[in-house]
Amino acid sequence: MKQRDLQLMKAIGLTYWQIRKPGFFPEQEQPVIDLPESCKLLFVCDEELDEHDRWLFGRILGSMKLKPEQALCIPAEAVEQVREHQLKWCWVAGCEAAHPADCQLLTSASLKSMHTNPGAKKALWQQICSYDA
Repeated sequence: MKQRDLQLMKAIGLTYWQIRKPGFFPEQEQPVIDLPESCKLLFVCDEELDEHDRWLFGRILGSMKLKPEQALCIPAEAVEQVREHQLKWCWVAGCEAAHPADCQLLTSASLKSMHTNPGAKKALWQQICSYDA
């Protein structure tokens, strides 16, 4: 299932079911998310972002010299479906998730909690800077 399909399902309130033991269903095609080449940051977050969160996200992307068009947000359960990618970063915020190989991993508190927690912003910034060193 493509990322666009997942987003449309979520928008209309449908849930997405993932088979935990796909070996029981060998004829079932496994869903795959193909990221566009322009995607350099995968943002993994289970919370819906409000306007304030999107503003903070944009500011953090800017500090990383990235544009919003170069980032994609997916829920934690969809990470396993990401296949080929050109990612430089994977940022897991406020949840636990696997991350795609061959990219730099950032972990942080959720964006909602970062608004009132300068320590969480600082910890994220230190992680970003550690990759530049």
